[in-house]
Amino acid sequence: MTASAADRVRRLRERIRHLDRLYYVEAAPEVTDLEYDRLVAELRSLEARHPELVTTDSPTQRVGDEPIDSLRPVRHRVPMLSIDNAYDAEEIAAWGRRVEKLLDLDATADPVEWVLELKIDGVAVSLTYEHGLLALGATRGNGVVGDDITHNVRTIPGVPLRLELDDPPATVEIRGEVYMANSDLVTLNERQASAGLAPFANTRNVAAGSIRLLDPRECAARPLRFLCHGIGDAAALGVTSQADLLTWAQRAGLPIAPHTDVFRSLDALVERGTERIEQLHTLDFEVDGFVVKVNAFSQQVRLGATAKSPRWAIAWKFEKFEATTRLAGIRVQVGRGGTVTPVADLEPVELAGTIVRRASLHNADEVARKDVRVGDVLVVEKAGKVIPHVVRVEKHLRTGRLPAWQPPTHCPECDTALVRDPDGVFIRCPNVDCPARCRERLRFFASRGAMDIEGLGDKLVEQLVATGLVTTYADLYALTPERLEPLERMGRKSAEALVQQIAASRDRGLVRVLNALGIRHVGPRVASLLARRFPSIESLADASEEELAATPEIGPVIARSVREWFSGDEGRRTVRGLRAAGVRLDVPDAERGRDGPLTGRTLVVTGTLEGYSREEAEEAIRQAGGRAAGSVSKKTDYLVAGAEAGSKLDKARTLGVPVLDEAAFTRLLRGG
Repeated sequence: MTASAADRVRRLRERIRHLDRLYYVEAAPEVTDLEYDRLVAELRSLEARHPELVTTDSPTQRVGDEPIDSLRPVRHRVPMLSIDNAYDAEEIAAWGRRVEKLLDLDATADPVEWVLELKIDGVAVSLTYEHGLLALGATRGNGVVGDDITHNVRTIPGVPLRLELDDPPATVEIRGEVYMANSDLVTLNERQASAGLAPFANTRNVAAGSIRLLDPRECAARPLRFLCHGIGDAAALGVTSQADLLTWAQRAGLPIAPHTDVFRSLDALVERGTERIEQLHTLDFEVDGFVVKVNAFSQQVRLGATAKSPRWAIAWKFEKFEATTRLAGIRVQVGRGGTVTPVADLEPVELAGTIVRRASLHNADEVARKDVRVGDVLVVEKAGKVIPHVVRVEKHLRTGRLPAWQPPTHCPECDTALVRDPDGVFIRCPNVDCPARCRERLRFFASRGAMDIEGLGDKLVEQLVATGLVTTYADLYALTPERLEPLERMGRKSAEALVQQIAASRDRGLVRVLNALGIRHVGPRVASLLARRFPSIESLADASEEELAATPEIGPVIARSVREWFSGDEGRRTVRGLRAAGVRLDVPDAERGRDGPLTGRTLVVTGTLEGYSREEAEEAIRQAGGRAAGSVSKKTDYLVAGAEAGSKLDKARTLGVPVLDEAAFTRLLRGG
């Protein structure tokens, strides 16, 4: 019987550890919570009947029976230093230059690679494993001495009690962050309210307080999580970089933060980080910035540390503001591509010095995931320059039975039945003639980066669509002063000026037209690449998906989108209408890349120019046959430097790259 029990115990432990890995490391749960709990209950029952089978690394042994008297001090073998801060791209670039100068790399040395990681807003901890078994957990403390929190660390399900390695090192010290998910805080505060206890203010406070509790049973009742981001000493592992370490950690069963990337240039890293700020709403945990690291451990060792901070890492922080307010309603907006986006109408609240009345809810799935209901009290956040978004619902403050929000089944503007994207994230209005879609398309078509029709603002677009004067792009070119005069705030002179502006846009050329059409995945850069290979709308419309995908920098996703647009009814009607309206649908000979004055040359634009926006300057480079790059390198032919040029100007001078002011840039564009 004991042999049979031992076999069942072994198989249950393997199964539970496998499920823990799927849930915490791979974010791919395989069973329901109920099924998981049943497995743990069976294991606990077997161990109770056969205490001789109990081991310290069993999943049932996470919570001790008795509280401890006090937290014992622990001296870190390798100090847990804090990280210096940077607050914008220029400060990141300045730090990068210092790193490269300290490394003093020659032409034969490996270049610096940079790692971008999320900076989890939690509590830094150190985990020591001996022969694969968790032996010690400690807080950072003052960086030299922390507190022994092993009794609480063992209660965190995402911390493996045994590393999943066949040949674990004798000793290894893992470093990471203990945190709480927003959804878990919502559930915990509901429990607090039911017990008549005060709610917790935010995830960081509850994580910091919980990890230092003396009673592990109390800590276990608070759903903490762990993410690995570093190591005390990597010598025993044989890994040579931060990226390799994170791969090893996942293999060992340790969860790591999502969205970690390696870059060969800081410019590319900053660009990705800037994009990622706008995606923070998709995370279920709080971040207060990013951590930028030198990837290679050999370079980290050469860089060393100051008394307080490593020289090979820096925290890129951004301003984050939170406020609490009540949700007055949820409405939906229809975009030019038909995407239906829910928007939260809030009771006005001050956030980052401004009064906020609306916040994005992004999509119907996010509303359901956060269980946002009209009448709820919400925590609203603004990070960087991004529009406010909802962090979580304060469910413990929910009064009464609030109905769940139901996404619309029909377009609020045209009543067309909505359809869901194949990926299941967005719902869309498929009616290309929907007034809302028409308004948004026209606004974009007239915008500065597209056809640049001055005077065609939002209010006028609304009137044109509402009166039926304009439903297609081609309708714009049929407008006359007489038809415009009756509109609100539109006198004779204003009408004549607008008609002249519309007429002038006929000759903007193919690149601007392609951008203005709003084809999915086609912006200024892609439009320029397509126009360079297919210099007329006819040649582009006739191109196969394979020919499109073979265009440099154009992949299969963009190719498919372009092919579908030109072969669809909307695309064919649009092209016919623009051609009939006299809009130029090719690249003028003087602007074709193969004949341009910048053919074969790479330029970088930095600083503020008086006569060009950044986008316009880069488009002018492409129209002249050149390549507009985002970062300065030895392959850069010219740097175009406007006012307040920063790190790119310094780098250009260091590399000997010629620097052009705005006047010289304009002359170069003209072939001078």
